[in-house]
Amino acid sequence: MINVAIVDDEVSSVERIKEYLAKYEKENGASFKIETFSDGDKIVSKYDNQFDIIFMDVEMKFMDGISAAEEIRRVDSEVVIIFITNMMQYAIQGYAVQAFNYLLKPVSYFAFSHCLNKALSLRDNRKNKFALLNIKGGTARIDIKDIYFVETQGHVTICHVVNGEYQLTQTMREVESKLCDSHFFRISKGYLINLAYVENFDNNEVKIGKFTLPVSRTRKKDFFKALMTYWGGGS
Repeated sequence: MINVAIVDDEVSSVERIKEYLAKYEKENGASFKIETFSDGDKIVSKYDNQFDIIFMDVEMKFMDGISAAEEIRRVDSEVVIIFITNMMQYAIQGYAVQAFNYLLKPVSYFAFSHCLNKALSLRDNRKNKFALLNIKGGTARIDIKDIYFVETQGHVTICHVVNGEYQLTQTMREVESKLCDSHFFRISKGYLINLAYVENFDNNEVKIGKFTLPVSRTRKKDFFKALMTYWGGGS
């Protein structure tokens, strides 16, 4: 079962997406559980990481789609967000909230099904993966998607996760080798970050939650390229 949210204040637009989802189910053997919301504030107030894909209108009366996506990204780095809009000018803003793609109104079924194919492929690639990391006195099995970043402080390696942190008995290089197949990037000698939690990148600093981390000058260009690729759905 694939959990889908449709957030749009236009009834006709909601009905069109629901019709397309039903058609896609018949053609591809998929199974969708659909929940609809008439405004951005409606989904934000009830959000509990319950959706796989969100079709989000950009322009709505009380809370626009970009603002709603910003709130959702604070608690869910994995949900696939697809904006529905009349204007492509929102594309740059969408990068900041890791929008997967855009659909222009009126949405055609061809564009919809092509976008949904890619979204489901991305969803499948992001299924839970775990890393076994060494801690003092044993081993911790950590869900990779819960890792914010890893840092070194002197000779100590610290793994920051959603619910706290782990002090590891491994070097940064050893940890990096375990996470190399996931969406992590070494922004400096002392920091390895999860691209999924990047909120913004300004000059030589990147913001992840309450943390602001320095990006080394020599890695800045490659980091920006990796971040744009991830935000564009290429990872």
